[in-house]
Amino acid sequence: MRILVTGGAGFIGSNFVHYLIDETEHDVTVLDKLTYAGNLASLDGLPEGRFTFVKGDIADTELVDGLVASHDAVVHYAAESHNDNSLADPRPFVDTNIIGTYTLIEAARKHGTRFHHISTDEVYGDLELADPERFTESTAYNPSSPYSSTKAGSDLLVRAWVRSFGLEATISNCSNNYGPYQHVEKFIPRQITNVLRGQRPKLYGTGENVRDWIHANDHSRAVLTILERGRIGETYLIGADGEESNKDVVELILELTGQPRDAYDHVNDRPGHDLRYAIDSTKLRTELGWRPQFQDFRSGLAATIDWYRANEDWWAPVKDATEAKYAAQGQ
Repeated sequence: MRILVTGGAGFIGSNFVHYLIDETEHDVTVLDKLTYAGNLASLDGLPEGRFTFVKGDIADTELVDGLVASHDAVVHYAAESHNDNSLADPRPFVDTNIIGTYTLIEAARKHGTRFHHISTDEVYGDLELADPERFTESTAYNPSSPYSSTKAGSDLLVRAWVRSFGLEATISNCSNNYGPYQHVEKFIPRQITNVLRGQRPKLYGTGENVRDWIHANDHSRAVLTILERGRIGETYLIGADGEESNKDVVELILELTGQPRDAYDHVNDRPGHDLRYAIDSTKLRTELGWRPQFQDFRSGLAATIDWYRANEDWWAPVKDATEAKYAAQGQ
């Protein structure tokens, strides 16, 4: 197939592109606006014969139409995705996550192109810390930030286009990703790179908030599985049973880097900070046979630390500006 990957210079998008090139014979085109979160260096070394990069906006109707028409499938990763940024300025989230998705599905509808939409577990809101329940495909949407509400809106657009216009689409909602190529504004790479620079990690509030972590490689495998064998119109939740509190994650990063487990600072909590996310991926596992390979969070985190240690030239150029921005917010 010829696969168009939107947002393919971002974190999980670039991991998916590398996975496609390494594990399949598909040809890949990346469409990316190269905002601050996109990095061409994340796509270094890919073979020119199978990989093409196009700089552009997913809300550009003419550009999107031409690209979708010449590809067999679209995998839509492109999104504004940082909760803190959405609280400071929600408008880019509406433009990209809502208008951009609309532009893509209209083109996919016009050309009969297979479409897969990448989303997040944050559309479901949060769970109580002591709640034994996990999110499933039937959980009601209850987003709590401009980011998660615009992602919820984009999910609903895709569902409506499937039902109203016969769009050949699937949706996946994934838990929190970690791994190579993640911007240092995000929780895990921020703490790793702080330690690597001899600085103390930062923890929102008490750090009791729980996230369900999955390695980006496992996410990539799941997305390709859904693209190839998922039922049209269906939603699949992707998770690796990786629930960890933010406090435990910071302390494990410190332990794995040879530092005292308590060598971190508490900072002001994020407004409306969701308590807990947890994914039930039973449908994906039973229907399509997917299983995570990184089932041990400790080993996956250790591999991620090794990657950031070996690739300082990738993250160093944006580290100082990122920390200055957080410092101005008291975080």
